[in-house]
Amino acid sequence: MNHGKNNLIIEAFQKIDRTNFVLPEYKNSADLDIPLPIGFGQTISQPTTVRMMLEWLDTKPGEKVLDIGSGSGWTTALLSQIVGPKGKVYAVELVPELKKFGQENCQRIGVNNAEFFIAGGKIGLEKFAPYDRILVSASADRFPKEILDQLKVGGKLIIPIENTIFEIEKDKKNLKTIRHQGFVFVPLIES
Repeated sequence: MNHGKNNLIIEAFQKIDRTNFVLPEYKNSADLDIPLPIGFGQTISQPTTVRMMLEWLDTKPGEKVLDIGSGSGWTTALLSQIVGPKGKVYAVELVPELKKFGQENCQRIGVNNAEFFIAGGKIGLEKFAPYDRILVSASADRFPKEILDQLKVGGKLIIPIENTIFEIEKDKKNLKTIRHQGFVFVPLIES
């Protein structure tokens, strides 16, 4: 495992306090390693799961990242810290109230290399594709091919499908897939 990558993730977790992304009634639970409700049937994921997903995603400084199901904005803020000032994070959320919640949370802590969007008719955000990395933070019930089309060759996608997190690397001819089983996510809401 690349040690530099882990340092970027460790630094992001140290700088981006999860407390800033939970509802007021859950502030005292923000340090616990559990998912917490953020309203509208959605959650802020448990820190251990987010850390693993970020390690598998292997984001590097300067990259362009799509964060699907941005919710409270926590993963968006972590990714924005990892990609740094030369990178960019595009956050997509279907629930307008959660898009606003996540955007305000990120603005409040000074995240300025992320943009927030309401999900349209198709999954992802074709307008700014292709992306170096795509992170999906809710469980799809099928593999959404349209996301793969938005990923650069050489890019990486992390997506939960049912109770498995798929780590997918795209090269010119095919996909390299690693399955990480035994996870539970809220469902990915498709418009």
